Amino acid sequence: MALTGRDVNRVVLVSEPGGPFSVTETAVPEPGPGEVRVAVEACGICHSDVSIIEGWLPGTAFPLTPGHEIAGRIEAVGDGVTGVRKGQRVACGYIAGTCGHCEACRSGDTVNCVEAKTPGLSYPGGFADTVVLPVSALSVIPEGLASADAAALACAGLSAFNALRNSVARPGDLVAVQGLGGVGHLAVRIAARMGFETVAVARGREKARLAVDLGADHYIDSTEQDVAQTLTEYGGGYGGAKVVVSTVTDSAATTSALGGLGRRGELVLVGISADDLRISGWELIGGTKKIYGLISGTTLDREEMFRFAVRTGIRPWTEQLPLEEVSTAYARMLAGEARFRMVLTTAA
Repeated sequence: MALTGRDVNRVVLVSEPGGPFSVTETAVPEPGPGEVRVAVEACGICHSDVSIIEGWLPGTAFPLTPGHEIAGRIEAVGDGVTGVRKGQRVACGYIAGTCGHCEACRSGDTVNCVEAKTPGLSYPGGFADTVVLPVSALSVIPEGLASADAAALACAGLSAFNALRNSVARPGDLVAVQGLGGVGHLAVRIAARMGFETVAVARGREKARLAVDLGADHYIDSTEQDVAQTLTEYGGGYGGAKVVVSTVTDSAATTSALGGLGRRGELVLVGISADDLRISGWELIGGTKKIYGLISGTTLDREEMFRFAVRTGIRPWTEQLPLEEVSTAYARMLAGEARFRMVLTTAA
C-alpha cells in the first residue's frame, strides 16, 4: 500500500464520562522522539474500553479518543526510533508503552510496569485515522494476517493465548473456557489447536452448535447443567479440569466452575466483573487450587500469538463497521450482540 500525505485526521471524541461519540477533524499529529505515527487500518472495540469511556479509571481526562486494539502501518517516524521502519505493519494492545526503568520492566515483566500506558487513557487512542504510539508499544504484524484480524487478536486473542500457554495445562489435559464472546470464542479455538480436550461453557443450549464449530469437544449449558459437577465428570479419574479460563463478566458464573477444577487446577481470570468473587478458603485448600488474573502480554508475546494464528489458521470472528458508525458498533458490543468482536475500519 502506498503511503500518502494527509490534510486532516478524523478522530472520535468523547467529551464527558459516558458521553456520546462525535467524529471530528483535527490536525495530523506528528510523532515525537521515540514515537511513530500509525495510519490506523482497524481498531477493535474491547469491553475494557468501557471503563475509560465511562471515566471510571483514575486519571481519565476528557475529551478523549478511545481504542487500544490498533492495527495499521507506520507512516512517520520520530527521532531516535530504531527497530521499525516507515511502511511496516504494526499493532498494539492495552499495554502500549512502558517506562523501561521500573523494577517490573527491569525484570522483564513489562505488563506490570508501574508507568504502563494505554491508548485512550494515557494518550489519544485508535478510534481515528492516525494515532501516535511509543515505539515500545509496537508488535509487527506478519504477512497473511489481515489488519482487522490483527486488531482483534492484539488484545482479546493475546489474553486468551497467554492464559492458556502460561497455565499448568499440557496437551491432552481437560481445559474449560467460560463465555463465548470476543475473548471466549478465541480461547476455545486456541485451546483446541493447542491440543487440549476443550470444554466451552455458556448460557443456553442454542450455543452448543457454535461451541462445536469453534472446536470444542464438549459444551456445558450453565442454565441447565451444574458446571462444577459436569467438569468433574468430564475429568474422569483425574477429578476435573486442569484449567478454567473465565472470560465472563459475572462473578457468580466465574466461581461456579471452581468446584470443577481437578488437583492443582487453576482458575484464570481474563474477564472483569464489577462484583466481588465469593469463595471459601476450603475451595482452594482442597486440591491445592489457584485463582489468578491475567492482563494481556508483552509486545513479543503478541508477535508469537500472531505467528501461531497464521500457522494454525485461527482467525477472530469479527463484525466490521466504518469509523463514522462508531456509535452503532459500540452499542452492539455493549448489548452483547456482536459476533464476536466489533472492529472499526478506516479508508487507510
